[in-house]
Amino acid sequence: MAKVSKRLQAARKLVQEGKLYSLEEASALIEKFPKTKFDESVDLCINLGVNPRKAEENVRGTVALPNGRGKTVRVAAFCKGDKVKEAEEAGADFFGSDDLVQKIQGGWMDFDAAVATPDCMALVGKIGKLLGPRGLMPNPKIGTVTPDIGKAIEAIKSGRVEFRVEKAGIVHIGLAKSSFGAEKIRENLLVVIDAITKAKPPTSKGVYLKAAYLTTTMGPGIPIDLNSIK
Repeated sequence: MAKVSKRLQAARKLVQEGKLYSLEEASALIEKFPKTKFDESVDLCINLGVNPRKAEENVRGTVALPNGRGKTVRVAAFCKGDKVKEAEEAGADFFGSDDLVQKIQGGWMDFDAAVATPDCMALVGKIGKLLGPRGLMPNPKIGTVTPDIGKAIEAIKSGRVEFRVEKAGIVHIGLAKSSFGAEKIRENLLVVIDAITKAKPPTSKGVYLKAAYLTTTMGPGIPIDLNSIK
């Protein structure tokens, strides 16, 4: 059995068993957790009442975090011609077309998000099996396939994040750093839950938001009272 650290034991004692926390309470509790040697990520795990196996219930979207995510996002831009300069000026970390595809085919994957112009999608399709499982495939539905590639890059760099339901019906999304403080964490959390709520598929029946937990990288989960949000 793995040994539980004293820090984690102390954090667990702060979470009352059987209690559901409001967004304000959960965000404030993050501040009280014992500190680690690094700035922990704050994540939301939310269980949805959908069947991801059905295409019409595959919940997916993007949301702009009002306080950013607190993480430097490395963006790869698939583009040609004048769009290369536009991507570079917008802050893309990597850009190109055939050369970038070949690099990825060779095993390189040192980026966190990808965007593409429409004329490059046939090329990007060649590495779809590499990008798709990692959630990196550009998609016009979430604004990462667009002729306005500069704005797409700027949006990602400024704090726009993608969410997508997993096979088990769970959405896992990083939304802040523990150093943000309770108020900024709460603001980001509220915006994320609102975006996921609005993304509810018309075919979804019954309870949509079933359960949610706010967690830190090294901390316990804090159960959220979803009724308090409604």
